[in-house]
Amino acid sequence: MPILADRESRLLIDGKLVPGSAGTFPTLNPATEETLGVAADADTEDMSAAIGAARRSFDETDWATNTELRVRCIRQLQQAMRDHVEDLRELTMAEVGAPRMLTSAAQLEGPVEDLTFCADTAAGYQWTTDLGTASPMGIKTHRTIAREAVGVVGAITPWNFPHQINLAKIGPALAAGNTLVLKPAPDTPWVAAVLGELIAEHTDFPAGVINIVTSSDHSVGALLSKDPRVDMVSFTGSTTTGRAVMADGSATLKKVFLELGGKSAFLVLDDADLAGACSMAAFTASMHAGQGCAITTRLVVPRGRYDEAVEAAAATMGGMKPGDPTNPGTVCGPVISERQRERIQGYLDSAIAEGGRFACGGGRPADRDRGFFIEPTVIAGLDNTAKVAREEIFGPVLTVIAHDGDDDAVRIANDSPYGLSGTVFSPDLERANSVAARLRVGTVNINGGVWYSADMPFGGYKQSGIGREMGLAGFEEYLEIKAIATAAN
Repeated sequence: MPILADRESRLLIDGKLVPGSAGTFPTLNPATEETLGVAADADTEDMSAAIGAARRSFDETDWATNTELRVRCIRQLQQAMRDHVEDLRELTMAEVGAPRMLTSAAQLEGPVEDLTFCADTAAGYQWTTDLGTASPMGIKTHRTIAREAVGVVGAITPWNFPHQINLAKIGPALAAGNTLVLKPAPDTPWVAAVLGELIAEHTDFPAGVINIVTSSDHSVGALLSKDPRVDMVSFTGSTTTGRAVMADGSATLKKVFLELGGKSAFLVLDDADLAGACSMAAFTASMHAGQGCAITTRLVVPRGRYDEAVEAAAATMGGMKPGDPTNPGTVCGPVISERQRERIQGYLDSAIAEGGRFACGGGRPADRDRGFFIEPTVIAGLDNTAKVAREEIFGPVLTVIAHDGDDDAVRIANDSPYGLSGTVFSPDLERANSVAARLRVGTVNINGGVWYSADMPFGGYKQSGIGREMGLAGFEEYLEIKAIATAAN
């Protein structure tokens, strides 16, 4: 299977690898701006065909009830990805701009191994629960609760961690007995399309169970929210687009899972190791050029040590020079596109216009005339009302904000339309846990703890989304609950 060549990918529809009816569109290397090749460009008829295939497969086959088959197919996909992991690594660095070091974790190998959790969960899941006999309304009745697949799932995914997000939807949705249509971001079509090749060539997935539709046209993906044949939409992306997905799905009252934006806060309490905490915050904000929804991009520090905190963050972040993703030492690679780089620069310009200053960074690296690079940047001198403190930038940008004690730090953290993640640093664990408990967010790490793993649910409060991905909660997002009452003698 050629992964990196001047190649043309295909759609996977109804078990067949087929060209796109709209032709092809290019996919670029964000580190070099070079065209890698082309991807199949689907139109609305292709998407309709994929939805129809998923609908037939769910309605007319035993996929939803054949747990053994589902588990086998998921394990086959996992093994195929393991067998091609080095090819996939090269593809991920080239198309996503992901640093090599991250491909051994959440950018590739981690999500592949997480499929074990999906398969094991399906194999051991309690699909029915016996509630025994009771006499509601005086009628002796035996009660059972059954858990069943939702039906056809439309999965719409972004470009920042495409393997992780694609598999975090495919794995549990299929393991739970659903059929699925995947619409990946136009920026990273090959990463998704290669799954179609592996599925077609190395697995026993029945035709139509999983369909992968790449397209340069965002409106093609919107059909998944509108089409009445789709029972559920699972979307990861911006809050703005999430609102549109929810609105479109409301016409048919689809089940909707939304994993949306974030503007997470890194709280440094006054008893913490300030330099160590600020250095960790800067490193995190630089990783993969800051292209992560749960990255803590607001560094909230004691007011009396503000200048020291800015200096510590800038010392680390200024050393995170944007570089070639294939270099094992690179932490901060390119952002995904010229459009995204210009968007980030617009936020940086707004910070200066509002009275802020750059402690490091602030623009395009002087030594990078090719590739969509931007310098890791620390912004100082602004408070939580600034645009860069309110809106998701999705770049290597850290805004340092002063707090006046624990209550004020919590107030600042929660003063956001988002509620995805947060960090608390303090050697006093009772104090740190007390602060963490007051944060209105879906995930919290204390002193550098890692919440990301296959068995941990991930998601947010407020405008960061609806529902949870990963863990048992993520598996059960793709299930319906049926109550069965049988008259007993």
